[in-house]
Amino acid sequence: MERDEQTYSIIGAAMTVHRELGSGFLEAVYQEALEVEFKHVGIPFAREVELPIHYRGKQLATCYRADFLCYETVIVELKAIECMTAREESQLLNYLNASSKQKGLLLNFGSRSLECKRMVRAFNLRESV
Repeated sequence: MERDEQTYSIIGAAMTVHRELGSGFLEAVYQEALEVEFKHVGIPFAREVELPIHYRGKQLATCYRADFLCYETVIVELKAIECMTAREESQLLNYLNASSKQKGLLLNFGSRSLECKRMVRAFNLRESV
């Protein structure tokens, strides 16, 4: 199986941040540190990206906000919790569906070791209904 160079490099940057800071900080600290690391290793990104939500063809005033969008294609959502659950995975899946992006990473800095969950959206739920 061929590895995905984009998600591989994002996870590598996150591992560097976790190795340096460890666990125990607020999510905002990891977000800022990861921004510094992305710049250092040359990963293109946008921070706090709005993901509009549509209903019946109309854009709602409410939107999601992803922590990062890297390489213009990978949604990166950060957590700083003891362990991830299906709730966090559902959040990333909703972000993927709202944005029509195919790939997402859920990164948890709150545990002793960095937790990574890679998600790939196989189809658009809105189109299948």
